[in-house]
Amino acid sequence: MKSDLFSNENMVQPAYAPGMSVQNAKSIKYAVNGEMLARQGAMIAFRGNLQFERKGQGVGGMLKRAVTGEGLPLMAVRGQGEAWFAHEAQNCFVVDIEPGDTFTVNGRNVLCFDASLAYEIKTVKGAGMSGGGLFNSVFTGQGRLGLVCDGNPLVIPVSPQLPVFVDTDAVVGWTANLHTSLHRSQSFGSMIRGGSGEAVQLKLEGEGFVVVRPSELTPQKAQQH
Repeated sequence: MKSDLFSNENMVQPAYAPGMSVQNAKSIKYAVNGEMLARQGAMIAFRGNLQFERKGQGVGGMLKRAVTGEGLPLMAVRGQGEAWFAHEAQNCFVVDIEPGDTFTVNGRNVLCFDASLAYEIKTVKGAGMSGGGLFNSVFTGQGRLGLVCDGNPLVIPVSPQLPVFVDTDAVVGWTANLHTSLHRSQSFGSMIRGGSGEAVQLKLEGEGFVVVRPSELTPQKAQQH
């Protein structure tokens, strides 16, 4: 059988070390040797001796649960083997989190991560229900975090002299030590949204960077989750 489909570019190669890697622009490969965590429903293929446990059920007790902003819980993947993860053909990226780092991520952009990372769900300060109820995952510790994004994200530096304003539907995540608050702009909303109402942005101040996806979440897409 001959086809470009079977080229080396598309052919999966055996894993040489445990852990996470980018398989291609739209998927992440994880060589599991123990345990890792992933967004429920994100597994697209696996091989080997792996068990997938949903709804926080863990061996010897309850696994700490985390629910993303869209109500998408995590699953634990245990055993030895290889698994591939993707979500709606979105672009995939891997972030290395080092000791002392804190990275806040919008739940809808979390795909998978090392079990060595600590995480908790927090309401974004200054963006309560009036701002859409932003509940983000805060990651600390040491390990790798797999993210998805519609298109290639923008990484925008934030400085004390130059705060950044981000649409709440477009923000992916930001680094520690950034102060967040809700910013409303009637004139901006009238210009962008045809006068349909106030625009709400997340204002980030301090020293660090914010990751932004190059699109807004459409109501139709939000309803699919």
